[in-house]
Amino acid sequence: MWTDHETDQDFLNFGGVARTVAEIIKQAHACPISIGVSGAWGVGKSSMIKLIHRELSTCSTSESNKFIFVEFNAWLYQGYDDARAALIEVVASALAKEAQDRKSGVEKTKDLLKRVNWFRAAKLTAGSAAAIAMGLPPLGLLDEVFTLGKKAVSGQLDKDDVDEIKTTTKEAVESTSGLIKPKNTSSPPKEIHALRKSFEEALEEIGVTLVVLIDDLDRCLPETTISTLEAIRLLLFLKHTAFVIAADDQMIKHAVKQHFKGVDDDLVTNYFDKLIQVPIRVPPLGTQEVRAYMMLLFIQNSSLDPQKKEMIRNQVCGQLGKTWQGKRVDLPFLRTLDSELPDELIARLDAADRLAPLMTSATGIMGNPRLIKRFLNALSIRMAMSHSQGVGVDESVLAKMLLFERCGDSKAYAALIKSVTESDQGTPGFLTDWEQRAIAGDELNLKAPWDDPFIIEWLRLTPQLGMRDLRGVLYVSREHVPLITPADRLTSEVAELLTALLEHPDMARSIKDRLVSVPRPEISVIMDCLLDRARQIQEWGVPPILEACLVVAEIDPQQGQRLAGFLSDRPGIQVRANIVPKIEDQSWAKSVFSAWEKDDEVSKPVKSAIKQRRKNGNISIK
Repeated sequence: MWTDHETDQDFLNFGGVARTVAEIIKQAHACPISIGVSGAWGVGKSSMIKLIHRELSTCSTSESNKFIFVEFNAWLYQGYDDARAALIEVVASALAKEAQDRKSGVEKTKDLLKRVNWFRAAKLTAGSAAAIAMGLPPLGLLDEVFTLGKKAVSGQLDKDDVDEIKTTTKEAVESTSGLIKPKNTSSPPKEIHALRKSFEEALEEIGVTLVVLIDDLDRCLPETTISTLEAIRLLLFLKHTAFVIAADDQMIKHAVKQHFKGVDDDLVTNYFDKLIQVPIRVPPLGTQEVRAYMMLLFIQNSSLDPQKKEMIRNQVCGQLGKTWQGKRVDLPFLRTLDSELPDELIARLDAADRLAPLMTSATGIMGNPRLIKRFLNALSIRMAMSHSQGVGVDESVLAKMLLFERCGDSKAYAALIKSVTESDQGTPGFLTDWEQRAIAGDELNLKAPWDDPFIIEWLRLTPQLGMRDLRGVLYVSREHVPLITPADRLTSEVAELLTALLEHPDMARSIKDRLVSVPRPEISVIMDCLLDRARQIQEWGVPPILEACLVVAEIDPQQGQRLAGFLSDRPGIQVRANIVPKIEDQSWAKSVFSAWEKDDEVSKPVKSAIKQRRKNGNISIK
């Protein structure tokens, strides 16, 4: 699993862009600068901010480049505090702490904090601000006093009301004396000018450049977005300041348009452009970057030594910087970096190699790093469910189906699922011809809802699914696919037989005569339910459910082939030797034994039992 948090590890070759931004800030030499890092949701803006922070931190030790950093996420304050006042207070508090640590500019930062307090007080309400300007308490407190006064005139006061009058009156007096000094002749324009001057003087005396890193602005409601932008505007273009603002510029422009009703598009663009001196867009990912990103995610979660992981990451990012020369980041390239990669990791890297083109172009993902990570997390969860419940789903099959689920047409996906659930073998047979023709490069004139370029690319992906039993895939995908309920298609009498088989599978032979008369379509439904129950078994010796499956397979040879396929797909580690004599006389057993003999996970006792039975001529060769 991979967390959905930003990282200062570069998996996307963003390091070059981050170094460029850091260099712009360094070369400003204390001159004010504002940089906008724009891009759609999930493309890596937050990680870019982290990388910029890291680049600047590495050079913050020299006398000419002393930086202090303030990270501000307006989204966290939304609904709890005024974003404008919160940003100014966070910045001022960071300066005060730095002044204390450096023993420099302490008095300046104290003065700054006082002015910030004035600013926050002025933001109470429009009415309160007017009251403050006249030396009166805020309107909220005046309203409380007025309400208590009415109760006093009517004679309805009790002891608690008297105490409340004392407290409220005291608060009103303190609020006035605390916010406004007796000799106050100030005004908002003067206070704002004094606030900016105080910021600049504090930074000058401390001898640092303040770098404010603002993230997740495009997640906020328009009101919070505008409040934060107004606070930025208040502090912009002061010496020794640099603002790096990460946001989707289209979302910001939408917020501006919503807030300032009736303004035209040119004015909206001008508003944003006046805030941002240097616009930088997070580069979109191509197939090479997507492939590299997926491979590095798998490497990050592998058992490789941390130093080896870091070496591979550096080499991959270096190779990405040369893709314009025709260089590739793929499995052969990674093998040149480490020729002894574990087999399990190589399988995942190979999957990334094959999936990358579709992950780049598919409408539902479009090379978005966050969506890619979510896709891989969903795949990881379903594989974990498969292993824990003994379903034995092939990861490449599951990945291909999950990709269709996320990116394909919903009607086409529903048709695919319907084909699987209605098939006795759980196979979407209609895909077979399409897959073969797509791989051969033949033209496919598919009709709606299959007439999507994504479908053609998806059909070319390995493995081919037309002849695959996909019921196990649907079983571990139940949060998006309705559970198959084949018992609903049974008559009441056959439903009773099914219940008996499920509750007492070891007694299946006692009802075999009754099962013989069941129509073949309903026999197929019964086997569906038995195999569904069997998938929960973790050890395949002779569990009771096997007896029920064998009885049904003896009645209908077609069900025997299904049971053979099911047993062949069991994880080799689950197979026990005592199952060999149990199924040796079945006509379909030969294919099962052949599969187990080729499986490295199947134990030696099982293979020895098969070899001995074959030697004795006990295994059916029909």
